[in-house]
Amino acid sequence: MSDYLDYTRKLRGAEADRHYNCAQATFLPYAKEKGLDINAVIALCENYGAGMKRGGVCGAIAGGLMALGLNGISDGKSIKKYYDAFLENHQGCLDCKDLLRMNKEAGGDKKAHCDGMIDEAVLLVEQMLKEKENSEQ
Repeated sequence: MSDYLDYTRKLRGAEADRHYNCAQATFLPYAKEKGLDINAVIALCENYGAGMKRGGVCGAIAGGLMALGLNGISDGKSIKKYYDAFLENHQGCLDCKDLLRMNKEAGGDKKAHCDGMIDEAVLLVEQMLKEKENSEQ
């Protein structure tokens, strides 16, 4: 398991010191690595959970976008690749309300679904960072 994924799973696990929303749990491992103030990052990401608290773009997807930007990945081609991976894996949906609705219709557990979205975002960002690193060598 990657260090990023290990860290994010601790944030979402039963032993966590508080509830971390999807955006926080996705972005924090990358922010910590860059030495950002953790409390500031938690506050920054607070309103991105639950699809910006209105069922919009999934917080895990938004947290991943923040992590990409923090690491200098912001070109249109890369961001399209990031979005396309989620669209392909989730029946063309990026919005929290749609993702949760589909999960519920399939009989899925909400927390397990959200944790899966976080894992997916963390791993995709990690993959994209490795690809960037390899292309710069």
